[in-house]
Amino acid sequence: MSRTSFRLALTGLAAGLSLALFQPAAQAAEGAPKPPALSWSFAGPFGTFDRAQLQRGFKVYKEVCAACHGASLVRFRNLSQPGGPEFSAGQVAALAATYQIKDGPNDQGEMFERPGRPADAFPSPFPNEQAARAAQGGAYPPDFSVLAKARTYTRGFPTFIFDIFTQYQEQGPDYIHALLTGYKEPPAGVTLLPGQNYNEFMPGHLIAMPNPLSDGQVEYPKGADGKSPVPETADQYARDVAAFMVWMAEPHLEARKRLGMQVMLFLVIFAGLLYYTKKKVWSRMPDGSPAH
Repeated sequence: MSRTSFRLALTGLAAGLSLALFQPAAQAAEGAPKPPALSWSFAGPFGTFDRAQLQRGFKVYKEVCAACHGASLVRFRNLSQPGGPEFSAGQVAALAATYQIKDGPNDQGEMFERPGRPADAFPSPFPNEQAARAAQGGAYPPDFSVLAKARTYTRGFPTFIFDIFTQYQEQGPDYIHALLTGYKEPPAGVTLLPGQNYNEFMPGHLIAMPNPLSDGQVEYPKGADGKSPVPETADQYARDVAAFMVWMAEPHLEARKRLGMQVMLFLVIFAGLLYYTKKKVWSRMPDGSPAH
């Protein structure tokens, strides 16, 4: 390597390290605290979704979030497929039938509405983006389909290096939970304009969406003792709907992890067989060289 190339390599390495080192400082300058890392059943290489949690999360989405947020990439039938909430086919058909889906044109060239079918996508609460902005004071509620993958935050140096070994990939649900539970009264000196709300985890701390969750807002299914197996609190609602959003964004997460472990197991066995074969072939020659 020439001296010029060596200097360029050192310059690039120094620039990369400086960006990584100063990244947390930039985040702190924005005043946005890091969302707390929560424990999720789907975390890690062996993680799986909690079916009961996904069903509760869908209930929160349906009764609270669906009033403003669509999920255009998810179809009703997905709710009954393996790896998800796994509602029965009858439950999914009954659920879909409660919606009116715009379809057409018919033989007269007109659009019409019909009861939903399992093959239909979740309907949007608004006919178009302009109608959504008009109803929300200019703000556009994002689609929930892949929001758990799109909404994340910077972990910074050296945390992102540790994440390689811990396999931490839950920035999305951690951030969503923190945002949904991060509504506070604005501190002294902060003035909110009409339609603004203060949230400690929102970049800039100002958010148009009002606090959507409150304790006792959604009634969960009761157990044999007549009580909900989990508390009906805003914190639990946020956890459950965040988990449901992860499933919407990664409906094949469990299958992907199973396949990954099978591939790793195959590679380990294959590497062992290659090593054994190499040793066997070379051991035939007294000087250690292979036979020709």
